[in-house]
Amino acid sequence: MANRNASPILQALEEAKAAADLGEVPVGAVLVDGGSGEVLGRAHNEVESRCDPTAHAELLVISAAAQRLGLKRLEGADLYVTLEPCPMCATAISFARLRRLYFGAYDPKSGGVDHGPRIFSHSTCHHRPEVVGGLEETQCAALLREFFAARRPG
Repeated sequence: MANRNASPILQALEEAKAAADLGEVPVGAVLVDGGSGEVLGRAHNEVESRCDPTAHAELLVISAAAQRLGLKRLEGADLYVTLEPCPMCATAISFARLRRLYFGAYDPKSGGVDHGPRIFSHSTCHHRPEVVGGLEETQCAALLREFFAARRPG
């Protein structure tokens, strides 16, 4: 059960742990109304369970909140996620017009914000949220490291 009084990044970490327990890559996300602090949604990766390569935590929480609110743009919303978003998720964050992105662990291999294609730095990017990386980075990175270490032979 999620601790609804914890900070959004710690709630995202709880989602990531739930994903790991299900055999999913442990990434969790929490979307918050930037003005009121109301949690608009929570999600974790569901790629394996849905057999869907797009079922990333970020996409799931953005989609659920947009449907719940009846809005295609979530201006004023802040996304907390345990891992630097991939290029697909970074593009969705831009399209959703999120106000801020907070993430935990950096992803030099597959990231799309501070690494790789750096989606928000392109002139063709329609919206650039404020970005803060490294929140609870040690915990977020450790969860991922432990998850993958348990699955590697040797």
